[in-house]
Amino acid sequence: MLTSAECTNKLIDCEGFENESHPCAANHFEEFMSQVQNPEIGKNIIADGIATNYHDVGEGDPVLMIHGSGPGVTAWANWRLSIPQLARQARVIAPDMVGFGFSERPAGIRYDLDTWVKQLVGLLDALEIPSAAIVGNSFGGALALAVAIRHPKRVRRLVLMGSAGIASPLLPGLNEVWGYTPSIENMRKMLDIFAYDRSLVTDELAEMRYRASIQPGFQEAFASMFPAPRERWIGALASDEQDIRAIPHETLLIHGREDLVVPVSNSFTLAQWISKSQLHVFGRCGHWTQIEHAARFSQLVGNFLAEANNA
Repeated sequence: MLTSAECTNKLIDCEGFENESHPCAANHFEEFMSQVQNPEIGKNIIADGIATNYHDVGEGDPVLMIHGSGPGVTAWANWRLSIPQLARQARVIAPDMVGFGFSERPAGIRYDLDTWVKQLVGLLDALEIPSAAIVGNSFGGALALAVAIRHPKRVRRLVLMGSAGIASPLLPGLNEVWGYTPSIENMRKMLDIFAYDRSLVTDELAEMRYRASIQPGFQEAFASMFPAPRERWIGALASDEQDIRAIPHETLLIHGREDLVVPVSNSFTLAQWISKSQLHVFGRCGHWTQIEHAARFSQLVGNFLAEANNA
């Protein structure tokens, strides 16, 4: 029997869910409808005491995907093009980090590297996953680095895309992103910063992301994370050079050459510091590698993760 989540991915099969014998009937109806209306809402689990919204798709070796820190971001918005592709070969787990998306925002919580790392390890514990490959985007890359340093046995391989996590200049683009205040015009400006290919920045996308950014609690939490002066938050997300140099994991670094949010020099530095690393730079690409070069990104990451199975 299909679960309601599986039915969400097969909408044609859910015509007639009002039938009592249908898997989306009765107590699954409300859950099914919420997922149909908003694919960003997945499953929910307690991770280090935090009610965490996450997506869990596919079978095989687990891959934990950590989103970036743009306004209104969710795991689904960040990885929606990658999840279906990677789920063909792996179990893909993509959580909303605390303070973002549809995970809990506990009163008085401190939004910092320690909190986010504990949530990620707590998620692996709650799902009874001893270790996983970790894919981190931007802010998520900083978290992935920190997990690999603090909990090396929980990590099989690393993929760092447009990664923060080292001391670097605050680019004007990142200052704009972290200083976002809600309006459709400001959201369109944000999307123009993220994408090299401006044809991706449609009015519909700007409207969708703007509405995501003004859902109850979203902007309040976001504004509290990276207040000015924002240079300090780059340092707060950074790991020590000597700790990064000691990372033993096979690591794939991916960056857009025209990235206006995190400098491509970050990935060149990480490639020098991490001994078992390889670097792929996409030309004519901004901070949205997984969207601007979606098929190539998924193939590159999929091949890299498959190497671990053939070793």
